[in-house]
Amino acid sequence: MIVNNNLIRVKDVMKTDFGTIDGIATVADALKKMKTLKTAVLIVNKRNEDDEYGMVTSGDIARHVLAKDRAPDRVNVYEIMCKPVISVHPDMDIRYCSRLFANYNLVRAPVLENNQIVGMVSPNSLVLEGLYKTVQ
Repeated sequence: MIVNNNLIRVKDVMKTDFGTIDGIATVADALKKMKTLKTAVLIVNKRNEDDEYGMVTSGDIARHVLAKDRAPDRVNVYEIMCKPVISVHPDMDIRYCSRLFANYNLVRAPVLENNQIVGMVSPNSLVLEGLYKTVQ
């Protein structure tokens, strides 16, 4: 997929606004933050330099808290989060990123540069922002 002789890269379609939370926070805290930020996904911060990023989604909360009738204020994020997360590089071609999403059934992926999260990418952003550019 080439637009004006340039590849469409993840950095061209990623969203740079995303929420983060500490793993020790409660699910109730995560829900409040999700509602405030109007998002269904939060990145879970590393505990130290040797740790990895995690991610918690509203789906994780539904499966591990709501469906099991657990109290959100008594469950910590680290108990239900996914960790480590599959991340992508900002210079990745969106075609490869899309394949990664399909192969691993991903809903979001953090974009990592120099071991720091600089954005988030989703299948919607790949299609609506990336592929849309080719049909204009």
